[in-house]
Amino acid sequence: MLTVLPSSPEQRLLQIAQARQAVLRDGQSLPGLLAESWIERSWRRCLASGKRPEQEVGFDVLSAQALRRTEEANHVLVQAARPVLEKLGAAIASTRYFAILTNAQGVVVDVNGAIDRRDRRADLITRIGVDLSEQSVGTTAIGAALTELQPVWLHRGEHFFNANSAYSCAGAPLFGPDGRCAGMLDLTGVDTVERPELKHLVVQSARNIENALIQSRPHDLLIRLNWSSHSLGEDSDGLVSLDPDGWVLGANPAARQMVPALQAGSPAAVHCSELFALPYEMLFDAARSDAAGSPQPMEVPLWSGLRLHVLPLLRGRAAAPGRFGGRAAAGPALPLKDVETALIRKAVNEARGNVMKAARALGISRATVYRRLGGKSK
Repeated sequence: MLTVLPSSPEQRLLQIAQARQAVLRDGQSLPGLLAESWIERSWRRCLASGKRPEQEVGFDVLSAQALRRTEEANHVLVQAARPVLEKLGAAIASTRYFAILTNAQGVVVDVNGAIDRRDRRADLITRIGVDLSEQSVGTTAIGAALTELQPVWLHRGEHFFNANSAYSCAGAPLFGPDGRCAGMLDLTGVDTVERPELKHLVVQSARNIENALIQSRPHDLLIRLNWSSHSLGEDSDGLVSLDPDGWVLGANPAARQMVPALQAGSPAAVHCSELFALPYEMLFDAARSDAAGSPQPMEVPLWSGLRLHVLPLLRGRAAAPGRFGGRAAAGPALPLKDVETALIRKAVNEARGNVMKAARALGISRATVYRRLGGKSK
């Protein structure tokens, strides 16, 4: 159902007030009054848990022992996010919004920006260790992003508790290299102008943090990948990290969308050979050959038949987005016949010369193996 947003801030606040009365007081649902359906779902969860809008909000902080454990558990996240938070804080300084980073449970682990500590409403939610989960403080962008696992915008009375109606906030979940939610990034203002465009900014910043997380994890090869119509070296790249034997150590959300074999949160190990239709050693060889010069993208086939531009980089060469040119031209595409031949040769070698075994592993006929290898095999 398409919802037409009100044409003025006053109308917007009026519709929010009408929705609050319908859902929170009368238990009814009035489609179209709320900008997003997830807000009503969150309100109803709060009601079901026994909360009431007029209650005071505690803004509880973890105990000293629990806070130490939380800081230790989220050290990598905080370190990866800090450069992004510093740039973000500077970018929004004049808007009276500030940035909050939480872990996957909604506990604040870092903040940045122009925070007015004289305003208790700002000070309460920006203390390290304060619990801002839905269970603790009701409907917020933080709780919604962690529950819905999607970017959100929340304005004033769309918060569940009356006491939180001064806040306006944008939030986006953060996904770690294993595909699981690692936390969320939030931009909040107190008694300030509604700026729903901040949802776009918070999404971009969250992507930067996710990329920093995967690059900070120990790996031997990092593969940047994108479709041929996009540049390589940008924040929109898919990132896949490998160990020296070609096993996948991590991937960012963009890579998981491009390559279906990268199942988010899958407990089973995934090998690079399941992602790309070529021997994984070719990626390592390409990275080593480029180590002394300027890295060059190459075109690589997926098992689906689609092709991606990839840039394999040895550890230590992957940190700077944009360094590979505004629209880097891909190197020569690998002919599909050469790729298939390399795969067949690899399978035969792994089968120790047993052509029948190699053919069964590849799902092709023994005659095809002989034909592609140009004659007799051992």
